[in-house]
Amino acid sequence: MNDKFHNIIESLEPSFQRLLQMKAVTAKSLPKIMPSSGIYLFSEGYKHLYVGRSNRLRQRLQEHCRPSANHNTAPFGFRLAREATGCTLASYTEEGSREDLEKDPNFKAEFVKAKERIGKMGVRVIEETDALRQALLEMYVSICLATPHNDFDNH
Repeated sequence: MNDKFHNIIESLEPSFQRLLQMKAVTAKSLPKIMPSSGIYLFSEGYKHLYVGRSNRLRQRLQEHCRPSANHNTAPFGFRLAREATGCTLASYTEEGSREDLEKDPNFKAEFVKAKERIGKMGVRVIEETDALRQALLEMYVSICLATPHNDFDNH
């Protein structure tokens, strides 16, 4: 393995451990002082579900559970709604597209429920301002915790 890459990967473990040691809060009860850039982890109890990253953490976390958020701003909730409705396959046509699903009353109701559920989940954050380390840390945490709602697929 390339030494430079290996050293970066090795340096992620302390951040991972600090993330897990943070007392979980909710997206609706974020602390007044928190980092603006880094990664976040949504969990229900000890079940870790989704890792994301942002350079505007507070706003990003609130977007995940905002009732008016759409598929672009609440992708985790959108995934949960897909699972709940059985609409798990991506469509690359207008019919069955993300926008089309959001118009479906049954899907829309499940999407609202999913965003409400996310608003009650525990969330942890860790500061990481370097874009490369942030991306690698997101993947590292997702792999280590086997978060079921991260896939890193291209769309």
